[in-house]
Amino acid sequence: MKLVVLDGYTLNPGDLSWDALKDLVDVTIHERIKSDEASIRDAIGDADAVITNKIPLQKAMLTQLPNLKYIGVTATGYNIIDVDAAKEQGVTVTNVPAYSTASVAQFTMALVLELCHHVGDHNAAVQSGQWENSKDFCFWNSPLIELEGKTIGIIGFGQIGKAAAALAQAFGLNVLVYNRTVYPEYDTESCRFVSLDELLQASDFVSLHCPMTPDTAGIINAETLSKMKSSAFLINTSRGGLVEEADLAEALESEKIAGAAVDVVSEEPIVSENPLLGAKNCIITPHIAWAPLEARRRCLQIAVNNVETYINGEAQNVVS
Repeated sequence: MKLVVLDGYTLNPGDLSWDALKDLVDVTIHERIKSDEASIRDAIGDADAVITNKIPLQKAMLTQLPNLKYIGVTATGYNIIDVDAAKEQGVTVTNVPAYSTASVAQFTMALVLELCHHVGDHNAAVQSGQWENSKDFCFWNSPLIELEGKTIGIIGFGQIGKAAAALAQAFGLNVLVYNRTVYPEYDTESCRFVSLDELLQASDFVSLHCPMTPDTAGIINAETLSKMKSSAFLINTSRGGLVEEADLAEALESEKIAGAAVDVVSEEPIVSENPLLGAKNCIITPHIAWAPLEARRRCLQIAVNNVETYINGEAQNVVS
């Protein structure tokens, strides 16, 4: 089988090995290609199989690839693929579920802690000489917040939402959950399932962990932001499209909420016109919650296993 990796650098910038994939198939690895149709078509050529992370394969492109029989997405989300068109064409599509659960939950709490303690800002202040010139033995430039006894609202309770809830409880936070499905086994004194309105109104932190669907697109908007406490913070490590960014920027500027920390935005890489750039009390990181070495190693191993099981006629992690 002839396989092409379209954008290998994102998953493997050089600290992992493609050898296990090379042992299975005749593989060509592109670190990066442009995402226009001509570049994608030229890169794939007559290959039987493709691995992609963010390079899209929509119907118009798939119809130009009659040899293609397999698409492996090296991510959990697969909205870059027209799955219906692929199915019509007899193309199997697989993804990599659950590889970054621990990493994203950990990063969520890192953002919560940064909003509470402003570690980066205080380090910069010390490095610039503010401590050595302080009249007191210590100083802080922003309010410091203790988590014990406060409430975090988690929107979406899949594997990452559950893992984030467990970490939050370890810090002494009470957890409120808004999710399509209620899981009685998780409904406890410190973790309760509630309506979206109750979650927004009662939470000191609101953290997004739901998938991007027509129902969840723009779930954080002017109306929902208006229901949050003025002292509350928003965290998004899920998908940028869950947030109406202009509404969030306005809420931050007008101090309708206290701050936000986002690892994802609506267009990535971020564009200079994004309203969150420069917004008051807004932390932005470049979509890295998923990217620790351990998580990327798991992702690559599962992606290779997906190819192997497909070759053996027992495809796993098939999406539909």
